[in-house]
Amino acid sequence: MTDVKNDRAAMSSDISTSGDDADAASEHARVMQERVARAAMRGPKVTRVVAAKIALRPRIVELWRSRELLTFLVRKEIKVKYKNSVLGFLWSMLNPALTLVVYFLVFSLVLKNGIPSFGIYLFSGLLIWNFFSTSMTSATSAVVSNGGIVKKVAFPREILALSSVGSAAVFFFFQGVVMALFMLALSHSPDWGDMWLLIPAFVAIMVFASAMAVFLSAVNVYFRDTQHLVEVLLMVWFWAVPIVYAFHTVQHGLEKLHLVWLYLVDPLAPVILTFQRVLYNIPVYTEKGTTTTVQLLPAHGVIWYATCDIAVLVASIGLLMGALVVFGRLEGNFAEEL
Repeated sequence: MTDVKNDRAAMSSDISTSGDDADAASEHARVMQERVARAAMRGPKVTRVVAAKIALRPRIVELWRSRELLTFLVRKEIKVKYKNSVLGFLWSMLNPALTLVVYFLVFSLVLKNGIPSFGIYLFSGLLIWNFFSTSMTSATSAVVSNGGIVKKVAFPREILALSSVGSAAVFFFFQGVVMALFMLALSHSPDWGDMWLLIPAFVAIMVFASAMAVFLSAVNVYFRDTQHLVEVLLMVWFWAVPIVYAFHTVQHGLEKLHLVWLYLVDPLAPVILTFQRVLYNIPVYTEKGTTTTVQLLPAHGVIWYATCDIAVLVASIGLLMGALVVFGRLEGNFAEEL
C-alpha cells in the first residue's frame, strides 16, 4: 500500500516538471516503472502493456481499478489551477457570479427580452453549459499536455481525459452554490417536488461529456488542430441550445417543419431544459402589460423530461463505449506521436 502511494506521488512530480534534463528524466522514468511494476505484483490492479487490441471489457475493468488514480488526478488538476492564487477556490465561485451579473444586466436592462427573473433562467442553463464546455476544452488537450508521463509510465491513458471531466464536475458544484445564493437573494423558489430530475439529467450529461472527452483527447494526439476546432465549435454550439433565448422562440418555427425532434437530438438541449424546468420553475408567464401567455418551456409533464434525460443517458453510454474502443485503437502510437 505504501508503494502505491509512493507511485502516485512520483507520478504527480513527473507531471508537474517539464524542465528536467534528459538523463534525469530517463532515470526517473526507470524508477517509476519499477515501482508501478512492484505495486501491480502486490495488488489486484493490473498494469497494462499499451496495445491497440485490448478488449472493451478489460479496459473498463482496468479503469474501475484505477479509480483512486482518477481521484488523485482530479485533486491535482484543481490544486494546480489555483496554485499561488490569493483567493484560491473562491475564483471558481467569483467567475460564474460575475458572469451572471454581466448577463443579467445586459439582457434585463439593455437588451430586454421580457422573460421574468431572467438571471435565474440564464444561470440554470449556464450551469450545464459551463460544465460541458470546461470539460471539452480541458480534456481535448489532456493527453498531449501530459505527454511526458504518457511516454514513460503504463497506466490507463483515458483517465487523463476523465480527470478533466471530474474537475469540471467539482467546479459545477461550486457554481451550484453560487446559483443557490443567487436564488436565495432573489427569493426565487425551485420546484422542490421535481428536484430529483436533476440527478438523471446531470448523470446523462456527465456520461456524454466523458464520451466526448475520451474521443477528442485521442484524436488530438494525431491532429493537433482538434483543440482549436473544438473551441470554435463550442462557440457555435452555445447558440444552438436554449440558454440566452427561450425554447419557444425556435419551437414554433420547427413545429411547422415537424423538426422539433431534431432540436432535441442535441444531448445538451433536454438536459438544459430539465435544469430550467426545475430551477427556474416558470414554464408559463404572462407578458407585461398584456394578457398574452407565453409557453417558455415545453408543455410536458415530469415523465417527458425524465424520458428525454434517460434517452440521452442511454445514447451517451453507447457513445462512451465507442469512444473507449477508438481510444484503444489509437493509443498504441501515442508515444511516437508525442
